[in-house]
Amino acid sequence: MESHTLEDTISKIRFITTKPTGEECGELCDSAEADMDIGNTNDFEVTIAVSDYDTERMGYRCRIFAPGTEYGGIVGDIESISGTRKVALRGRTWRGMLEYKVIEPPAGQDHLTLSGELNTVIRRLIGDRFGGLFVVPEADTGITVNNWRVDRYVTLYDALQKLVDNYGCRLQICYVQPEGLEYGYVTVRAAQIKDYSKDLEYSQEDGVHVTVRDNRNGVNHLVCAGRGENQDRIVLHLYVQKDGTIGKTQYYKGLEEIEAVYDYSGADKEKLEEDGRKKLKELQNYKKCTMTVDDIDLELGDIVSGYDAITDTQVIKPVIQKILKMQNGNITIDYSVKGDE
Repeated sequence: MESHTLEDTISKIRFITTKPTGEECGELCDSAEADMDIGNTNDFEVTIAVSDYDTERMGYRCRIFAPGTEYGGIVGDIESISGTRKVALRGRTWRGMLEYKVIEPPAGQDHLTLSGELNTVIRRLIGDRFGGLFVVPEADTGITVNNWRVDRYVTLYDALQKLVDNYGCRLQICYVQPEGLEYGYVTVRAAQIKDYSKDLEYSQEDGVHVTVRDNRNGVNHLVCAGRGENQDRIVLHLYVQKDGTIGKTQYYKGLEEIEAVYDYSGADKEKLEEDGRKKLKELQNYKKCTMTVDDIDLELGDIVSGYDAITDTQVIKPVIQKILKMQNGNITIDYSVKGDE
């Protein structure tokens, strides 16, 4: 199973370990506690009692995963905590592993340029960088990529994320267990974004832990300084508009104007504007929603709605981070939703 529906519950999530070769060794022991971050640090930590530790099934290069989900990764850091009689197993999630591969332009070319069906392009980007562990399914998205220019010397994850964002999709990552095979693998593909905001609105009244933050202290005028010296230096002014978009005409003035400087001394005018817009997006007003939900496992990119009655604030934005925690056999998932005002 590679996707979830509204009927899915996180109570079905279970973690399995494998040998470094990928051969499954059964479920995690009862003493295990887990903390997995998807979308931000993209790493995990699993702690177990020393008495339950088994090098063969929990040692370096072993896999820990929840079948049919993105939760999982490879153990690369082990710490014995003598004071608590516990062992901590840490590593990068599947998404995190994509952050540690770099895209270089082909020899003699300024950029890698790709064309074709979207998943086919993703398959070419991933290539054989992970051996047979990462697989892009033969699924036709119906989306054709034309002469997509990949940025120079970026991580594989950033290249993939920028690509699917441009075509209105999200990156679907899932560990699957094909019938008849002892070894599973990770699928990576483009998938349609699901909008749950019209069907579901999470609030405190629903018994869901919801925190809504409406930050209106953000920067709305960014002075971007690029290449050159003194009067010859490239300077560009970017402004947040009333609707939250970014332009070159000033909207907020006087007391409402909040300024900052973005210093990028090596950038030409084109690069300065491109990165300056990204920077202002990070600094401008935003609404942020975090929630703990126990009835559905949302994917990164899915759109949800959160409401706080005290501030009368509603946030309808994509999920940008989720943190799974497992303690005493109970699993909770915290979601972060952030968007511009």
